[in-house]
Amino acid sequence: MHEYTSTARVWGLSCPGFPEEVSRARRWTRDILRGSPLADDAELIVSELSANAILHTASGLRPGSFHLALAVSPQVVALSVTDEGGTGTAPKAEHQDDHAEHGRGLGMVSAIAHRVVVHNSHSGHTVTAELFIEAGPTGERAC
Repeated sequence: MHEYTSTARVWGLSCPGFPEEVSRARRWTRDILRGSPLADDAELIVSELSANAILHTASGLRPGSFHLALAVSPQVVALSVTDEGGTGTAPKAEHQDDHAEHGRGLGMVSAIAHRVVVHNSHSGHTVTAELFIEAGPTGERAC
C-alpha cells in the first residue's frame, strides 16, 4: 500500500447547539453507515452524545455548537462528539439507581461501544466511542 493511501474514511459535521440538531446528527450517521450492521448502535451513540453536548455544556447555549467526526476503517467505526465545555465537570459514566431520571446516557454508550474515551481540554470535551468490526466465520467484515 502506498504510504499516503488509507482505507479509513473520515467525515465531519458541525451543528448549532439546538435540540433539533440531534435528529440531524442521527440521520447523518445513519446515511453514512447505511447497510452496516453497526448503523443502529452508531446512531444511538451519536444521539446520546449529541444530546449530552446540548444539555450539559455551553454547546447548548446560543450561539453554541457541537461537532461530530465519524471514521470508518476495516477494523473500527469511531464516533466522536466535541462540545464547547463550560461546565466544571467532565463527562463520565455514572451508575444510577433504578428510579433516577437522568445520568444513564454515557453508561449506556459505554455498554454498547467496545471502548469509550473522554478527552478534556480548555475548550471543551471530546467523547469518542469505538465499535470494533469483527470478522465473520468466512473472514468477511461486519461493515
